[in-house]
Order: sequence, then structure tokens, then C-alpha cells
Amino acid sequence: MTCRKSPPISTWTSSKCPVRDAAPVVVLGIDPGTAVTGYGIVRKEGRNPPTLIECGVIRTKPRDDLPRRLAEIHDGILELIRRHKPTVLSIEDIFYARNVRTTVVLGHARGVILLAAAQAGLEIHEYPPSEIKKAVAGTGAATKLQIQFMVTRLLRLKSAPQPSDAADGVAAALAFALMPNLPKIEPVRFPAAVVPERSRRLVVPPTAGPVDVRRSER
Repeated sequence: MTCRKSPPISTWTSSKCPVRDAAPVVVLGIDPGTAVTGYGIVRKEGRNPPTLIECGVIRTKPRDDLPRRLAEIHDGILELIRRHKPTVLSIEDIFYARNVRTTVVLGHARGVILLAAAQAGLEIHEYPPSEIKKAVAGTGAATKLQIQFMVTRLLRLKSAPQPSDAADGVAAALAFALMPNLPKIEPVRFPAAVVPERSRRLVVPPTAGPVDVRRSER
């Protein structure tokens, strides 16, 4: 008895699926703040695990006025871009704090960071804090300690990045590196001949009246 090899039923393979990180990409992750801005620079190449290039914080002086602090943040981001030449900026989106002033000031910090990235021609991605936590730790309610633990594990580091703002910046970079780039599905538009007209409806014939059981038994 011989067995013949059946022809393949599909020619699709996983290699044909578009992969975001098929080419090496350097991601600059930012946790914005006016006093302390955390950053992390991660390299992702193909399907290999991401690697950490550098992480740290940009600190501003509390006694300086807001314009000067924003200028220092802007210059610090430009310096990181100049040294490491990232192609992607992954930044934590704004969250609405109870203190309105905190939200407004944070928006100023994000503004100068986005400006620096746009001036350098970076691809910009913004993620809510819960999305970054979910991408790194698997839950949007992860604590800072859990984020530090997962960052250390994912990047195979000996110790967690310090301070915690730097770990948050690395987490923002990992959010982009770890999220799959699923292909966009365009909406399907059927030709007019296929779409039924609204006026064409199913007509149900009226039913006969109720059956007289006594008459049917006779």
C-alpha cells in the first residue's frame, strides 16, 4: 500500500504576514513630566528580544520658571535623538488628574517633546498609561513595582532601571516594540447589484383564521 502526498490546501505562510520589527528599529520611550522626564531607548530587531540601549531621566530645577524648564526638556530630547538616532517616539498619553493645573502643566511638557520628535522626523505613537501597563505587565492596573519587575525580565537586566521614572520611559518604548503590527483591514464595499434594495422585503402571506378544532374532529 502506498500513500501519496496530498497537495497543500493553502499557500499562506507566517513569513508572509507583515511584521513591524522585520527591520531594526530604535524606539525612544518617554514618560513626560516637568520636574522629571523619564526616558528609555530600546532596540528591536526582527523577532529577537528587545535590548536596552540607555535609560535615565531629564531633571529640571524646581526654582526655574516654566518656560526655562520646558526649554531644558526640549533640548534634552533633541540631544537623545542626536546621539542615538531613534526612528520612533513612543510617549505616554496625557491623563486627567484631579488637579487641573497638573494636567495643564503635563500637557506643556508633552508638547515640547512632541515638537522635538516632529522636528527630527520621528514616527510618533501615543499610548494611554493603562495600555502601556497592559503591554508590559499584562494588566492595565499594574503597579510601579510590577512594571519595574517586568521591564527587568523582558530586557534580561540584572536590576531594575532607577529611578522609577526611567523604568516608565523604558516601558513606553516596550509598548511599541511588543505590540504586533496587525494589517489594516479595509472596509468591503459590495457592488450595487449585490446589495438588496430597501424596498425589497420578504412578504409573508396572511394566515388563515384560527382553526376550529371541533369542526376538524367531525
